[in-house]
Amino acid sequence: MEHWEALCTGGYHFVYDDALFRPGTDTFLLSSLPRLKAGLRVCDLGCGTGLLDLLLMQRQAGLTVTGVEIQPEAAALARRCAAENGLEEQLRFLQADLRTVREHFPTGSFDLVVSNPPYYPPQSGRMTETDAIRTARSEVSCTLEDICGAAAYLLRWGGSFCLVHKPERLTDVLDAMRCHGCEPKRLRMVCARPESAPSLLLVEGRRGGKPGLSIEPPLILQTSDGKPTAEVDAIYFRQQEDTP
Repeated sequence: MEHWEALCTGGYHFVYDDALFRPGTDTFLLSSLPRLKAGLRVCDLGCGTGLLDLLLMQRQAGLTVTGVEIQPEAAALARRCAAENGLEEQLRFLQADLRTVREHFPTGSFDLVVSNPPYYPPQSGRMTETDAIRTARSEVSCTLEDICGAAAYLLRWGGSFCLVHKPERLTDVLDAMRCHGCEPKRLRMVCARPESAPSLLLVEGRRGGKPGLSIEPPLILQTSDGKPTAEVDAIYFRQQEDTP
């Protein structure tokens, strides 16, 4: 079943389908990491139905974004979403395996690459999962190495690669980024509450960057009494909705 929702009052509408991977907090959090400015050329690897791309464009209207998605049903929904929002000229989707990006783009085509990748090994999926959900959550169609390799090829020299992943994969993430020429430059852990251990990580690498990693203060989702933090409200555009 399809669901259409608005990012905020008067904002873009995004779509998801129960048969595909449902949108999660990690996508919203990742959208807050890149430093955006008008004119950036952005590529989203494994874009699903395009939620991350709409979030980035909601924050900075002057982007051009290309999503790459292996699942035909998700790519078709993403194209419909772009048309629904009148963004066909700025927001485009390619139904393709991200491991084949060399066949579709010249090297250095983008200023920014983003990805909310599969987190888990192929054998970790539940037996009840559909193929579509298993592809989105587990490394059955691409690995972390594949994603970092594709990002490095697509980025111009000095371009940024922004990724969300699980803390237990931190060593793998940093090693894969560096091995493919995207030097890790910013790292931010995500914690449910101030006293909680990290549940996600956000990292930015730079194509051809010099060594030197900045560890930023953690992104806290809730206060100790369970209320969303001001930063989370801003990420979800709730402050905008509360403005008279």
